[in-house]
Amino acid sequence: MTKAGKILLVGIGPGAHEHMTARARQAIAEADVVIGYSTYIKLVQDLLDGKEVIKKGMTEELDRSIEAYEHAKQGKIVAMVSSGDIGVYGMAGPTYELLLDSGWTPDDPIQVEVVPGSTALSSCASLVGAPLTHDFCSISLSDLLTPWPVIARGLESAARGDFVVALYNPKSGRRTQHIVEAQNILLRHRSPDTPVAIVKSGYRARQHIQIVRLAEMADCDIGMLTTVLVGNSSTFVRAGLMVTPRGYANKYDAMTGETRTGEQAGRSLSMGLEGWKACVRQYLRNTPKVTLQQAAEYFAQPLAEILDAVRLATSDDQAGIFCAQRAAPDSHERLLAAFQSWGKLRAEVRSEGGAVAELLINGTDLQEKNGWLSIVNDAFHLHIDWRKAQHIWFVSRDDQAHGIQVLDQQGDALFNLWLVADNSGFDSAALAHHRNDRTQFSAPTVLEPTHHD
Repeated sequence: MTKAGKILLVGIGPGAHEHMTARARQAIAEADVVIGYSTYIKLVQDLLDGKEVIKKGMTEELDRSIEAYEHAKQGKIVAMVSSGDIGVYGMAGPTYELLLDSGWTPDDPIQVEVVPGSTALSSCASLVGAPLTHDFCSISLSDLLTPWPVIARGLESAARGDFVVALYNPKSGRRTQHIVEAQNILLRHRSPDTPVAIVKSGYRARQHIQIVRLAEMADCDIGMLTTVLVGNSSTFVRAGLMVTPRGYANKYDAMTGETRTGEQAGRSLSMGLEGWKACVRQYLRNTPKVTLQQAAEYFAQPLAEILDAVRLATSDDQAGIFCAQRAAPDSHERLLAAFQSWGKLRAEVRSEGGAVAELLINGTDLQEKNGWLSIVNDAFHLHIDWRKAQHIWFVSRDDQAHGIQVLDQQGDALFNLWLVADNSGFDSAALAHHRNDRTQFSAPTVLEPTHHD
């Protein structure tokens, strides 16, 4: 009976043997057959004496997986080699997909082992300093298998989230504009002076390293053997080294090690999960002219989070001149009917680009039909998708403003309605209706529990 074969999925690291794990070398030594992209085969050529070697070109990834499975079914030990970590943009995924689609399971006599290796991003990072010390992500710019809009959304999210970004497959002979588009997206949220490390053939014979500004990135010598590391807003270059701080300076004095005022060793930062909303309230107290929307932009958080910080205010920790209460989720349709008695209103609608439209209306003008909240008159047409209204907040700014803010599922403003005052102030009946509705429809206030590390 033919013995059961085995598939070893081997990450060989950047290419230099001293950076290959002992298990990777052992796996290749065990193998009867070694399969890989021709460039990877060359990197381990001196380990292949007496082996059956199968070289494959680019775009033949599935062929490699098929070959590995066929040889394993013949009872052979097969090592499929890949640079970096074979589980990161490597052949582990396609091979498992093929095996599982073929009916293989982990209980099958053919065993599969993934042998990890040093990734391109970690090995390239080691050559330029310590750029990955804080949160980072990797994004491949190859659109051979991934639609560009998906790649672009990833770049946008990483840029907005202030991640250090490792760009794989940044450029090829035919794909020359992808790195330019990536640069444009990153520059929407990053300074042109953001450090960028460009490492070509790291730990290989033709290794070449550049550290440039983000504004210069797309003009550099970049190819398929290049990994690009884009810093975050804190990354700096000093003495030729690219470093992303871990954040110790937020809590400790760098020279003395003493804990900074307001912080505690071993505890979350004052701007941590439990404390950051208190910082929002302090910001609103210290900047009385700021709007809630401006506070949301300052903290780079959805408006819903700022309103929740205001909701949690106490007599000892006020939110400046603001107060806010969230309407109960089951009250939205009843609230819509209650608007009819609020009299003259100012409807405020914001576009995603930041434009603000302010329209003077009457509460009785609001009509809901087929999920749309509409106002149609000779002066304007206003149509709001009421189905997107996920959260409604009663908001007051001292005696200067009273109204509601309607938010979407992401916690951003869908539209606002504000009572309109004349020279003598707010209409007393309208203000009474607003206050009564706030009392009637507000959700119970539940203070957040205090947690300890």
